[in-house]
Amino acid sequence: MEYAVVAGALVAIVLACALLARALGDGMFVDHALAAASHHVRAAAGWAADVFCY
Repeated sequence: MEYAVVAGALVAIVLACALLARALGDGMFVDHALAAASHHVRAAAGWAADVFCY
């Protein structure tokens, strides 16, 4: 019984690592960081984006 629990935990860890590696490879975190950056706002002028985003 304990072996099944340990094996299940190891499978979950391997799957989580694989999903994290795939997300990092696809650039998902970089895209999210760029979209959240205040200087990445395209609709506003440079100084206005800095003033209104903070």
